[in-house]
Amino acid sequence: MGKTSCAAACALHFANSGKKTLIISIDPAHSLGDSFRTEIGGQVKQLGKNLYAVEIDPEQAVNEYKEKFSLHMEKMEYLKGFGLEETFDIAGMTPGIDEIAAFDKFLRYMQSNEYDVIIFDTAPTGHALRFLSLPEVLDSWVGKLIKLRMKFSVVSGIIKKILPFGGDKKDDEGFGTKELEEMKKRIEEARRLLSDPQKTKFNIVLIPEEMSILESERSLSVLEKYGIPVDSIIVNQLIPNNPGCKFCTEKRKQQQERLKEIQQKFKGTKIKQLEAFKEEVSGTESLKKVAGILYNKS
Repeated sequence: MGKTSCAAACALHFANSGKKTLIISIDPAHSLGDSFRTEIGGQVKQLGKNLYAVEIDPEQAVNEYKEKFSLHMEKMEYLKGFGLEETFDIAGMTPGIDEIAAFDKFLRYMQSNEYDVIIFDTAPTGHALRFLSLPEVLDSWVGKLIKLRMKFSVVSGIIKKILPFGGDKKDDEGFGTKELEEMKKRIEEARRLLSDPQKTKFNIVLIPEEMSILESERSLSVLEKYGIPVDSIIVNQLIPNNPGCKFCTEKRKQQQERLKEIQQKFKGTKIKQLEAFKEEVSGTESLKKVAGILYNKS
């Protein structure tokens, strides 16, 4: 049981509470289907009453972007020397086209009014933090473009083709500062949503071990930098009390020491505890048990 099980349990909780809920996996590994014991795929699928799920397919998203991006690769050389090298790597396309493509889909769902609650099962820590920093990076791109005042019209035409905020305009002519400002507003809206504690709550899932604690500390620092509110720390895979098992008793003792460390390091943040389950956590019944623990205990 890990972050995907926790995300799935949260989604089930809200759906059972009567809220139309969508859970989205942006983890390339896509174990969300395993949690619900069903295939999900790249299109929104209803899993039950009020419960919907989708797995963003990075390869499909990239192919969609490459199709419209490939015709402009030669023109990308014009970006050299325009002061954009630091934010757009011509060879490596940094931030990557895969990240931008996935973020496009992420944003569409995030700004949708179709669902009461949207749960995101993120990728592993490093990838997730980079993904969540994209509004900041893209805002920097567009800000630099606006400063160029359309001196190089081809630049904004290319960016319009690859950014997920360019609207539906089919022609490049007349794509100037006004449209760039509109892009900027959309990006700022994404940033506002991610940083609004009334609308966004990020939960860090860790295990009571040193490396996981250190990684979570770094994550919290990055999330704070981008203004993304952390709702709780979920301490996972805690060994239950079992006096008849010497190994279990010793392991539990070690974990309890780590738990005290976690409570100290993350003081001021809700700490939720999840004991290890005997059985694999998958399927509705076991997810309900996890949801019951997460929402009835603090």
